[in-house]
Amino acid sequence: MAFWKRDTTLEALNHYSQGCMVGHVGIEFTHLGDDYLEATMPVDSRTTQPFGLLHGGASVVLAESMGSMAGYLCTRGEQQVVGVEINANHLRAATKGNVKGVCRALHAGRRNQVWQIEIFDEQEKLCCISRLTTMVIDI
Repeated sequence: MAFWKRDTTLEALNHYSQGCMVGHVGIEFTHLGDDYLEATMPVDSRTTQPFGLLHGGASVVLAESMGSMAGYLCTRGEQQVVGVEINANHLRAATKGNVKGVCRALHAGRRNQVWQIEIFDEQEKLCCISRLTTMVIDI
């Protein structure tokens, strides 16, 4: 049985991301694996704090965007996914290039989901680890 319940493409995921915060900060979905999702985000004037480091809030935006999209891909029909709790541990600063997020399910149930998102710098060093809890709602 396939992990993802919706058929999609990276092109479609990136199209959905335009015209909202996801597109505004430059997040791009780059890989849809059998049970994980990857995306990148630039470390630039949109995502850094005044001292040139990747803003912790930007890392959380990447994490929640990835977990929410992955959660949506685990639903069917008119169901939607909303975030109900997120946490993040910032482990290392990123100052340039792109960061890459890797999102995997810790739990993908019918009504709630828990996602782990790891964010790496261009040297593949772990910068942030986040956990997002989502709720599946019927619209």
